[in-house]
Amino acid sequence: MRKISKISLVAAVAVAGFSTANAQPLEQAIKDVEVSGSVVYRYDNFHNKEKTSNGVVTSDRDNSESNKYKIGFNLSSKVNDYVKFNSRFIVGSQTNGGFVSLNSGKENNSDNKEGADGQADVSLSNAYFGLTAVPNTVINIGKMGLTTPYTVAVDINGNEQTGTGILALTTINPVTFGAGYFNNSNVNNATEINGTQGLNAGILNGGDDIYVATVQGDLDFVKLEAWYLGHQESFDTFTLAATGKLDLAEDAKIGLEARYVTLDLSNNNRSPLSGLEDSNSMFRLAADGKFSIVNARLAYTQTGKDGGLTALDQDAKNTSLGWAITSNGVADAKFWQAALGADILDNLNFTLNYGNLKSKDTNKAVLIQDIKAEEVYGQLTYKMSKNLSTYLRYGTYTEKEYDSGDKVMDQNRGRIQVAYTF
Repeated sequence: MRKISKISLVAAVAVAGFSTANAQPLEQAIKDVEVSGSVVYRYDNFHNKEKTSNGVVTSDRDNSESNKYKIGFNLSSKVNDYVKFNSRFIVGSQTNGGFVSLNSGKENNSDNKEGADGQADVSLSNAYFGLTAVPNTVINIGKMGLTTPYTVAVDINGNEQTGTGILALTTINPVTFGAGYFNNSNVNNATEINGTQGLNAGILNGGDDIYVATVQGDLDFVKLEAWYLGHQESFDTFTLAATGKLDLAEDAKIGLEARYVTLDLSNNNRSPLSGLEDSNSMFRLAADGKFSIVNARLAYTQTGKDGGLTALDQDAKNTSLGWAITSNGVADAKFWQAALGADILDNLNFTLNYGNLKSKDTNKAVLIQDIKAEEVYGQLTYKMSKNLSTYLRYGTYTEKEYDSGDKVMDQNRGRIQVAYTF
């Protein structure tokens, strides 16, 4: 983030009217304000082929074409030596803080409506105070992003989970302790668990309480995390994670991750997820590296036989996401991900990505099962500068029933995205 160094002409005229005694406090107030943000434009074009089984059409042809926009603006101000006010405004979806498509497209479908370009709304996403009066401690109070591995607090590319409450973090090197309570959230609208293919879970209640606690340790070569999150009437979940980086040489670096998540659903009639198998879990092992101009990644994720619901957002750390494939909500899933790329120029990279997920029929009351999905896509990324990047992505996605082999989806996917940060 950068501080505001210039003021508008209107503000300059106003400053001129102040006395010398008042000029210095106003100048200091301007210096104490920090702004940052992002502007993202995304164009998606998906084409689903018509599919048949034994001469019967099982899925109609469907074309999805949409223009999406999101602008995020962060404003923070120093109140005094111990208090800082933070806010975030979003030009996008008021429902979940994500992209707004403005109902523009050639066809009526689930992603867009036939019609002309529309207008986006401005909404207040964050408004909270940060208190630092206690040494080595930060206490945030108000409406803020839910910064947990189950959620995404800030995302320039998608929706965000927020809540109103209190979060406290205390660091006693090298360990950080944290605890929080939120009596209201937007998980009833901003959760992406219902975006999983074939998932028919009920919507969570945004008015239910959320409790969170964490212990984190930074041991230089490895970072350890333990998390707990409880959602009133719905679930309790725990996370253990270890991440590390190895510098083999000046131009050879490797990153490693091991993650385990367990989520137990509340077995009562008031829970929107009641009636499903109680136990959900996942573990992931992943490695990524950069060797001179070559980049690579390999990851394996396996979910529990009784369920794989481990996150409230498909982009959260506690689930594995490719482009079209996610492990979230899929029972007994075995999900392989691989990527291999190279720098064509210092600011131009091409990476080929592959994903394969298989899940057999568990014969249990689970969210998703009996699927076989595969995706292949290439991405060309161009970074014009540190704050301006764009990528072109194209690939294919197929989904079948595991047992019968009937094809559920056969899709060609294309995307262009431009992102500017400041």
